[in-house]
Amino acid sequence: MFVEIYGRLTCPYCIRAKALAEKMKSELADFDFKFVNMPEEGITKEDLVPRVGKPVETVPQIFLDNIHVGGCTDFQALVKEKFGIEV
Repeated sequence: MFVEIYGRLTCPYCIRAKALAEKMKSELADFDFKFVNMPEEGITKEDLVPRVGKPVETVPQIFLDNIHVGGCTDFQALVKEKFGIEV
């Protein structure tokens, strides 16, 4: 299982999503993730629109195995439901 988190290190929701992914990596054997710091990589919210499939107004934008999950709250709910892991 692979998660991509597109966000900013100045965003509290992005930091929370990254912390949850780090916790998952420590608890799940088949899990890895990548945090993409959008400003550092020169990526804008508009750049994510084709991949997300709709206008992107907030970060983070999170993908699980290339499927769009949504933002931090969506990611937290999914992880809690599927794995019982919370931050």
